[in-house]
Amino acid sequence: MSLLERYDKNAVAHLQMNAPEKLNALSEAMLAALQSEFDNLSEDKSIRSVVLSGKGKAFCAGHDLKEMTAGRQAEDGGKAYFKSLFDKCAKMMISIRKMPQPVIAKVHGIATAAGCQLVASCDMAVAEEDSRFGVNGVNIGLFCSTPMVALSRNIPRKNAFEMLTTGTFINAETAKSFGLVNKVTGPENLDHITEELAETVASKLAAAVKIGKEAFYNQLEMSIEDAYSYTGDVMVENMLYKDTEKGINAFINKRDPKWDQ
Repeated sequence: MSLLERYDKNAVAHLQMNAPEKLNALSEAMLAALQSEFDNLSEDKSIRSVVLSGKGKAFCAGHDLKEMTAGRQAEDGGKAYFKSLFDKCAKMMISIRKMPQPVIAKVHGIATAAGCQLVASCDMAVAEEDSRFGVNGVNIGLFCSTPMVALSRNIPRKNAFEMLTTGTFINAETAKSFGLVNKVTGPENLDHITEELAETVASKLAAAVKIGKEAFYNQLEMSIEDAYSYTGDVMVENMLYKDTEKGINAFINKRDPKWDQ
């Protein structure tokens, strides 16, 4: 049985975490499977968008606590193991941001702790209306410090801090109002709405989306003056693409563009 299943439809790659008995926990093996697939997809020019989901009754319940408990048995109390685990997790989360394709989380059930971090790390998210989100490590004495990085870059700081310090769950509509997810839908429409979003993204010029995704995240960390200077250079580069010229001409002539890329 594969921990991570993949099938491609048109230019969309669908990844499904396949450890339902563990609520798709981010075990070391699951982290390795996700890292490997994200690395492969980054080099796959046939794929223009990615959908990430979880099998069973939950999207992802965060780290595998039983595995982490076993890691404490080392002579150093687990310090080296925990450092390695959280470094691997951070690398995987950052890989999503660095991928040229937008990644969409398709969420149902719960997304907790590092599972909520995974949703926040994806570029967009569609959630089933009964989904719940939490960074509730504080309830067991473990503050969700690494999940906090992605969460606090998605939602207002006071909302993030309340979630982190109270350990309470928020529902899908609240997650949408905070900006953690883009769309909320009933279970009967989750696949369709996610697929529609992924197909829409995949229909755009891949080179433009790639350069735009990179610029989007880079400019967020700059001053407004530096951001305008940087994105101006990005737009100059983008304008020189032959396919962009074709797209502009198609618009002027009121016809759909035909991309070479």
